[in-house]
Amino acid sequence: MNRLQLTASTSLIALIFLCVAWELWLAPLRPGGSWLVLKALPLLAPLMGILKGRRYTYQWAPMLVLAYFSEGIMRAWSERGLSQALAAGEIVLSGVFFFAAIYYAKFSAPSRRSP
Repeated sequence: MNRLQLTASTSLIALIFLCVAWELWLAPLRPGGSWLVLKALPLLAPLMGILKGRRYTYQWAPMLVLAYFSEGIMRAWSERGLSQALAAGEIVLSGVFFFAAIYYAKFSAPSRRSP
């Protein structure tokens, strides 16, 4: 359980940093950064629940991260260069978070806990 929580927490924090760095410094849509950096804000909503191991957060947060997975797929296909590599990173991080969170929620169910 601790390994799943650590994996989910690390991948979520890395995804937040990737989104911010991507849109401000690494490969923004406009020189000097873009307002697309605000896409990282929804990822802050589940952060405390993920870090504290709240099962309910692990149940709904994977649905949120699917939007980032979809964006990564779209941008990996349509862009070239550094943006394409960053999109691949977004795909990997969102996929890792998705599966870690789902399995954490599954294995932390009250019916699966030992008495």
